[in-house]
Amino acid sequence: MTAFSIGALLYEGKAKRVYATQDPDLVAVEYKDDATAFNALKKAQLQGKGALNCRISALLFEALEAAGVPTHYLGVEGSCWMLVRPVAVIPLEVVIRNRAAGSLCREMPIAPGTALEPPLLDLYYKDDAYGDPFLSEARLARLALVTAQQRADLEALAHRVNGVLRPLFAAVGLELVDFKLELGFTADQQLVVADEISPDTCRLWDRATEDASDRILDKDRFRQDLGGVVEAYGEVLKRVQGVCPSPRVYG
Repeated sequence: MTAFSIGALLYEGKAKRVYATQDPDLVAVEYKDDATAFNALKKAQLQGKGALNCRISALLFEALEAAGVPTHYLGVEGSCWMLVRPVAVIPLEVVIRNRAAGSLCREMPIAPGTALEPPLLDLYYKDDAYGDPFLSEARLARLALVTAQQRADLEALAHRVNGVLRPLFAAVGLELVDFKLELGFTADQQLVVADEISPDTCRLWDRATEDASDRILDKDRFRQDLGGVVEAYGEVLKRVQGVCPSPRVYG
């Protein structure tokens, strides 16, 4: 690594480690090969997964940047490292659903695959100790995590992200079924997209495949014991590389 040096470990999550650097305005993120599901009750090591997620996220962050969507992304270094701006992450998971799948179909009488127009936006409290629960209007108000204006801004930003990613994936034969975002504020109080955007955080279906299992190219392959997780992620990267340039190297 040339343009920065690794400092103290600031945070370790299920799929990434976040480190300080010698620059207070620069944070280094290491993507791990760990795979987890069901609030980390299911775990595995999948060699190469971290590198794939790092590269996919970098390409998608750059696509968002090109479309005028602000993110924390600055560049990559090596296969598993991403350099980002430090962000105070809002403890909310913002989920955009373009089609019904997963928990939505368990919680509501909606058939899997049903198109949701307009896309459905759900907010969840980001806290593993509580199981990342869904937030009703009253619960969100009780927690007071964001002001009314901040909520409006974060929801608008999430829809902008969907407006960029959905046609991008469609152009390479992938259906963006749903995805989750983490958003936060930079030191100058700019609201930005943070964390990652990858098959770990998106449901992606191959539009040319009818079989409900074979079409899955995301973390559901791990959740459902379908196998071929790394191969599926590699297919996503190959397709995204067809419409996005190589990610920039930081420095």
